[in-house]
This record gives sequence, structure tokens and C-alpha cells, in this order.
Amino acid sequence: MMNLSRSVALISLFLLPLLSFSFSVDNPTDRRVLVLLDDLSLKSSHSIFFSTLKSRGFDLDFKLAEDSKLALQRYGQYLYDGLIIFAPSTERFGGSLDSKSIADFVDSGRDLILSADTSASDLIRGIALECGVDFDEDSSAMVIDHSSFSVSDVDGDHTLIAADDLVKSHAILGKTKIEAPVLFRGVAHSLNPTNNLVLKVLSASPSAYSANPSSKLSSPPQLTGSAISLVSVMQARNNARVVISGSLQLFSDKLFRSGVQKAGSPNKYEKSGNEQFATELSKWVFHERGHLKAGSLVHHRVGETDEPAIYRIKDDLEFSVEILEWSGKSWEPYVADDVQVQFYMMSPYVLKTLSTDKKGLFHTSFKVPDVYGVFQFKVEYEKLGYTTLSLSKQIPVRPYRHNEYERFIPTAYPYYGACFTTMAGFFVFSFVYLYHK
Repeated sequence: MMNLSRSVALISLFLLPLLSFSFSVDNPTDRRVLVLLDDLSLKSSHSIFFSTLKSRGFDLDFKLAEDSKLALQRYGQYLYDGLIIFAPSTERFGGSLDSKSIADFVDSGRDLILSADTSASDLIRGIALECGVDFDEDSSAMVIDHSSFSVSDVDGDHTLIAADDLVKSHAILGKTKIEAPVLFRGVAHSLNPTNNLVLKVLSASPSAYSANPSSKLSSPPQLTGSAISLVSVMQARNNARVVISGSLQLFSDKLFRSGVQKAGSPNKYEKSGNEQFATELSKWVFHERGHLKAGSLVHHRVGETDEPAIYRIKDDLEFSVEILEWSGKSWEPYVADDVQVQFYMMSPYVLKTLSTDKKGLFHTSFKVPDVYGVFQFKVEYEKLGYTTLSLSKQIPVRPYRHNEYERFIPTAYPYYGACFTTMAGFFVFSFVYLYHK
């Protein structure tokens, strides 16, 4: 029994460094991703997408969604830093995996790609709903568009959509414009209006609607036009990222290689925009782009270099902070003109836009307000597609000491004048009263 205990302890010590490896804010690369499939044939039918991830250094662990040994944690440590769920029809995950554990996974700051289709189960719909995405309640409904369909749609039901309404964000989809339309065949979803963290990345055209393509409409569809989102993203407050797609085929080799021509358009493309769209989106969700980190807040009086323990009202000070952006391989200086600092006590007394030296250093100078108390330097930076920065540093501000005031205060000159005028008037009055006959 004693030997068994020693063996378990040795195994735990050996495994602990491996299990402790997780997403690093300082080096967001070389991450381990769990890929859940409802059919292992998806490894070959979606091989291009998986190959692009592997080529960028990701370690993919493929498992069936119903595997009885599934687990995201072991010994209190997460085994994976990202999760891809390509198992829309799965009614129940195997092992210790369920919707709550996936929610906890995202709450821990890790990332998720979830893809659905017309066979989406209540389990998949529930996970999406937790992220602010609501799939069409009609399980037989698909996105139909009689104006923006692909001319290669041989079925004639106009469910193969050629979508080109993309979010305008270099951080999410890269700087290279996606010229070709993205082919989409799947289910529609809408966004929870009370959730301001979720965003449409690929939207349907105004002529699209969600309905059963094999039956006639008996009533107006609930989801129509631009209210339909085809692919959405969410960045949580802890900077965890989630991608939710209504089409599993969007990531398939078939649509990656397909040519595309949008109905009514003379432009014909030999290759759809699916591969570029999926690749750029995966770079964003796994923090290869749009990931910021900031150094400590630095402040000192003008002409000094040391940070004081306390400021005095009306002191002139300088403030700076370094912000870097992850390029996928290394940290590069972040360049922007919209970073601001607040000098805050209950409300901002000073709000200044920071200047940048184009090398990642943001700086400014200002005068401490004529109010004493406990203040904070605060940098709250939120920008579409970028991780949120929230930095603060507390500093007290004191009033003048009794011996630090000016000997004669200019604003008090009228009072000084009144005092001496009164004295002079009293002297003249006394002289006249005493000596005048």
C-alpha cells in the first residue's frame, strides 16, 4: 500500500507541469486544443481547416463527442486552452463534459469555436444561448435567400448563400480584404439584444429569411433580413473568445475549394472566401491577433524620474504606459490615437488622450486638480476586436501645507486694499475729529 501511494505521488509530480501548461498572456502561442466531432470522418472532410491550425503550432486532440473519457480538467488544472465543437447532433457529451463545464471553461479565460447545422441538438443550442446567441427554434429551418444565393446551388432551393456582409474590423478578419463571397449553408441565429459582448461577423442580406426549404410558408418567418446572423463572435469580460457558426459546412474542404458567383453579379471567383474567412477568424479567436498587453502605469512630477508616494494639489506630473500587440510570433508596439487616461476620484477630474511615440509608449502630462483626496490613474481601453485593458493605480493628493502658500495671494489683493483703506480712513477721521475746530 505504501509503494502504491509513492507511485501515485510520483505520477502526480510528473504530470503537474504538463497539466499546468495553459494559455499565457505573455506568450499566447503553442496551445493545446480539444476537437470534438460527432463523426471521425470530419477529420478528412474538414482537413484543410485543421491543417491550417496545425501549421500555426496548435496541438489538436481529436475525440468523439460521446467518448466516455472526455475531460477538460485533471487534478484541478485544465488540460486544454481551446475547444472546437464540430458535433452539432450530439445530445450528450461523454465523460465529465457538459454545458456547465464548457461555460466554466470559457469563464476561466479559454476559447471556444462552436458550429451547428440543421441537426443542432438542444445541448448545442443551450451552449450557444449561454453566449448570447439564439438559433432558430424550428429545427427544420435553414437560411434561404432568393437574391444572394450562389449560382452553383444545384438543389435550386437557394440555401447555399453567397454572403459578403462582413464585419469591418482588421483585428478580427485581418488587413487583407476578403474579396470572394463566403459560402454558407446552415441555420440562422439572432443575437440577444441585452448582451453587448456578442457581435455579428457574417450577416445575411436584407432579402434572406429562415424557413423550411422543403415546405411552403404558412406564416411570416420569425427571422428575416439583417436580423439574421450567420457567424457571430463574443469576447467575454475576461477576454475569453467564442466563435459561433450556423454552418458546419462553412469549414469544409468542399466549400473551401468551391468556386463562387453571387446571383446577379458578373464577378466569378475560382475560390470562395471560406478558407480566408475561417483562417482569419481562427487567428482572432485563439488570440493570434488583436491581443494586447500593457506594462505598469508610470507617473512622476515634471523634471523628476522617481514615482512619489503622494502628490500635492496643482503639481505638474507626467504619465506613461507601454502597450504591445501580439503579432502571432512576437510582441510589437501597438499604435493608436484613442488611448485615454483618467485621473479619477468618484468621477474623472482629468481625462486626457495619450500621445504615442509609435514604439508602444503612450504618454501625457497634466496638472493635478485643486482637490485633495485619494485618486486613481485609470486606463480603460475597449476597442472592437481587441482584448480589453483595465489598469489602475492609486495615489493620494494632499492640500498645501501652512508654509507652502504664497506670502501674498494675488486673488486677495482687493481684501488687502480694503484693509489698508479702512486703516487710512480711520486715521484721517481721528485726525480731523481731534484737531478740527
